[in-house]
Amino acid sequence: MLMQTLRLKPGADKRLRGGHLWIYSNEVDTKMSPLKMFGIGQQVVVENDRGKELGVAYLNPNNLICGRIISRDSKQPLNRSLLVHRLKVALSLREMNYDQPCYRLIYGDSDGLPGLVIDRYFDVVAVQVSSAGMEAVLDDIIDALHKVLQPSAIVLRNDGKMREMEGLETYTDVVHGEIPDLCPLVENGVKLMAPLLKGQKTGWFYDHRDSRAKVNQLAPGKRVLDLFSYVGGWGIQAMASGADEVVCVDASHYALDVARENARLHDGESRFTGLHGDAFEACKALVDERERFDIVVCDPPAFIQKKKDIRNGERAYARINNLAMRLLNKGGVLVSASCSMHYQRESLVDMIRANSRELDRTAQIFHVGYQGADHPIHPAIPETDYLKAYFARILAAG
Repeated sequence: MLMQTLRLKPGADKRLRGGHLWIYSNEVDTKMSPLKMFGIGQQVVVENDRGKELGVAYLNPNNLICGRIISRDSKQPLNRSLLVHRLKVALSLREMNYDQPCYRLIYGDSDGLPGLVIDRYFDVVAVQVSSAGMEAVLDDIIDALHKVLQPSAIVLRNDGKMREMEGLETYTDVVHGEIPDLCPLVENGVKLMAPLLKGQKTGWFYDHRDSRAKVNQLAPGKRVLDLFSYVGGWGIQAMASGADEVVCVDASHYALDVARENARLHDGESRFTGLHGDAFEACKALVDERERFDIVVCDPPAFIQKKKDIRNGERAYARINNLAMRLLNKGGVLVSASCSMHYQRESLVDMIRANSRELDRTAQIFHVGYQGADHPIHPAIPETDYLKAYFARILAAG
């Protein structure tokens, strides 16, 4: 496979030599290698300004991040062979950490496959491609999955927002086998069901697995409120672990219906309540009704998706956490989580402090949660380290 060359400007290779995978359009020597000469999804050999080869990248000349390194070997393109190898390497990490084949198998850049996410539900896999470079080798991805996993079914959940930025169409397609409406999985030893075809993203959010395990430890005999619950990832596991009552709040009727099905798996329908609506409004109503809980989990969607969203996003986090604190019994536990990469850990801690003081209470942070082992952090790419969860006991001021 003969590949064209992409030449970088002087000094533009420093970050790449340090381990990063992204190439920005303003780092390209467009006199030596005009971006308009390359096709969307095309693979190229990347050179520094002195002509030293740095590896192979795929391109999208229309984006600010115009290239992503997929191999440090300039003779190794992204093909079926490399995909099989990367899948096997990724699989070995998951098998080292989990005793059930339910996890995120491929986490993009961190597994050497930028623009690709693969979630596993026993022998069913959900694939999400978010870049033109990965879309160009989609057939090879499917072939590699057959080689490594022999799955009974494969669904492409190619309906993410990033695809629009890449100029790609959005779609969902079952390319192998049959996908049930609700697909079984096990997390922290708890049997659950995920909606792979109609649910959010790839159907389930495995990233908070470890923090959910901590809630499960605290749950026996408790009344639990799960805000932005989706299909009950936090709340139903707490129920299965002995919670007396679980209230899930979500804006989706369908998500709450699935949460109720998950409750039925554990003979817990009588201990389950689903509240449909906006979480902010639902919390206000619960405060007015003088409802109180022993544990409140506040795990909202990313209020801060870009740097320009930081100010408004911080206000939203503060508002919902303030309401969550108001709903706690004395000595109750707030689990304050964020999946916003731009929301720094110290900002989340300070928000908890400020809210507790505004309410004349004292917060004790006793546990910090991070993303699980199936979402490994690439040490050169801060964006891969995005998830955080703080466990705080909220006491009366004294």
